[in-house]
Amino acid sequence: MSRPIQRALLSVSDKTGLVDFARVLNEAGVELLSTGGTHRELSAAGLPVIEVSQHTGAPEMMGGRVKTLHPKIHGGILALRDSEDHMGAAEAHGIGMIDLVVVNLYPFEATVAKEGVERSEAIEQIDIGGPSMVRSAAKNHAFCGILTDPKQYGEVASEVAENEGVLSDGLRRRLALAAFERTASYDAAIARWLHTQEVLEGKTEHSFPDTATGSGGLVGVLRYGENPHQSAAVYGSGPARPGTLVGAEVLSGKALSYNNYVDLDAALRLTSEFVGGAPFACVLKHNNPCGAAQAASLAEAVAGAWQGDPLSAFGSVLGFNREVDLATAEFLTAERRFVEAIVAPGYSPEALEHLTTVPKWGRNVRLLAVGEILPLQAGLESKQISGGLLLQDADVVAVGPEECEVKTEAQPTPDQLQSMVFANIICKHVKSNAIVLAAGTRVLGVGAGQMSRVDSVGLAIEKAGPEVRGSVLASDAFFPFPDGAEKAINAGVAAILQPGGSVKDRAVIASCNEREIPMVFTGKRHFRH
Repeated sequence: MSRPIQRALLSVSDKTGLVDFARVLNEAGVELLSTGGTHRELSAAGLPVIEVSQHTGAPEMMGGRVKTLHPKIHGGILALRDSEDHMGAAEAHGIGMIDLVVVNLYPFEATVAKEGVERSEAIEQIDIGGPSMVRSAAKNHAFCGILTDPKQYGEVASEVAENEGVLSDGLRRRLALAAFERTASYDAAIARWLHTQEVLEGKTEHSFPDTATGSGGLVGVLRYGENPHQSAAVYGSGPARPGTLVGAEVLSGKALSYNNYVDLDAALRLTSEFVGGAPFACVLKHNNPCGAAQAASLAEAVAGAWQGDPLSAFGSVLGFNREVDLATAEFLTAERRFVEAIVAPGYSPEALEHLTTVPKWGRNVRLLAVGEILPLQAGLESKQISGGLLLQDADVVAVGPEECEVKTEAQPTPDQLQSMVFANIICKHVKSNAIVLAAGTRVLGVGAGQMSRVDSVGLAIEKAGPEVRGSVLASDAFFPFPDGAEKAINAGVAAILQPGGSVKDRAVIASCNEREIPMVFTGKRHFRH
């Protein structure tokens, strides 16, 4: 049986709930030790608290960098209470036991998330004494409790009050696990940031770290994964930030599912390509855009996007690059349209009221507001494989009209070229083999995820219907043979964009020349597996 808590050390950067929790400990007869700002906060609240420097007999020094790194601190935390050797050493050196450590670490993650943070400022937010105490207490959790998050105060306070100051073994184990998870996440964030600085300064051979470190705290456990027999959870990578899915405010609707997160992330990534541009809307189903459009208004954009594949759009996920207005909301709720979730910078009060009061919408459709949407971000993205992890640079390349090289005798019109560039952006976000047909800035049909590029062309043509005539086509990778391009031309496609790079490029170009159809190469492939 563990002994009651007699002495606790509190040293926190996040003061949330601190005074109330310390008061519970004080009322239970626990002696309080503390440092710096935590000591001032507790003293100002009228609580009896001993400064760590008084307890150790050694002053804080070097701007506070050295204060808890002392045998009277770590000896009091680490000593095995059932070891005669440990307790004898503690008595010989005047080391009193510390039965509870309450520490949350310097806000390194929040600091480096700020725009334009200086390296020196970031370095100062690397906590040393805090993680040392956390690890010491977590290692010796059989005798010393460890709290690393204000959310833990309630359960600990209840056990202190109900069990005469004794923490149960089960709670101690859970707190120790949470403590090691926190230090692992903290160290991973520091390592990632330092590596990123080396990359930005050109001091590494490549952009990949020697060790791929995971990070992030549990945001929530989901109902299930992709299928009901799979468990699932969502984690955040560092502090929740505006413009991100995990940092979004969920304004209405059912709880988000695993598939919702996957589809919403795909919608947000595609929408990020159109930050600062004309109103844009996209419709996604099973992680693929089935419709997308830019127009003079958001309502016109979503109408055009929905028209790309009305059948697939039912039960889809939508992304918008502008605040959702009432006209857009009214379009969505008309004619028995139904979607699973929407991600947008925000919603006008009128639109929000409409979407949350229309029958079958208010209770069901998840409305997420992410704030300002950021342009597609460079960085590393990962994919788990059997026995390891794949890392790659994110595909943030956006080819403009000036980078397209005309390969045929026929020249595309300026409007065709702009439309092909639009279709190519959408193509980046479609599962390979990917084909996108467009007219102006509206998607007409998508062929996604087929083993044959010719089959993807056929699917896109089928989705476009009669509108295929005069449309433009974008392909995420080269045509290995002329057959795919010929199928498109026979259906009425008027211009083709592809990356090029096939040994059969000349044959493909020749087939376009025979039909006087312009073809341009981008030199950039956009596979998405």
